[in-house]
Amino acid sequence: MRLELRVCQHCLDGDHGNEQRTALLNDMVNCAEQIKKHKDVLDLEEVHIRKVRDDEPGKPAALPVVAATIQDNQVALNDLQLVAEGKDGTMLLYANPDDVLTVLAGNLDEISKVVSEDVTVELSDIGAKIVAEAGLGPEPGRTPDQ
Repeated sequence: MRLELRVCQHCLDGDHGNEQRTALLNDMVNCAEQIKKHKDVLDLEEVHIRKVRDDEPGKPAALPVVAATIQDNQVALNDLQLVAEGKDGTMLLYANPDDVLTVLAGNLDEISKVVSEDVTVELSDIGAKIVAEAGLGPEPGRTPDQ
């Protein structure tokens, strides 16, 4: 199995002025980085984190899937997506930010059941709320040991 998280570098850096989106994207990247460290626990072959910029082609790093929408009668590539490829080659694409974070948090939850070290990622308020609504992780405003 392989995972690839694709995010807009400018949004991640806060250049587009949406603080909640920036916080949420940072949550996703932090979760993906933690998953990458423990990929063997989930039997993942690869975990890619692709940070796309405006001045470069937005191709995926490894998994040949790109989500798109139609905006103003033109095709626009999504600047956020999570692609999961199963052992049988089936690919799942998540383009909704809530879904992306929920899937990543679910993977961290599975990792935490197997390893003895703490794999918790400190989430923003918006990220913690999304994860809590999915029934994963600690409640917003609480640390895992409370």
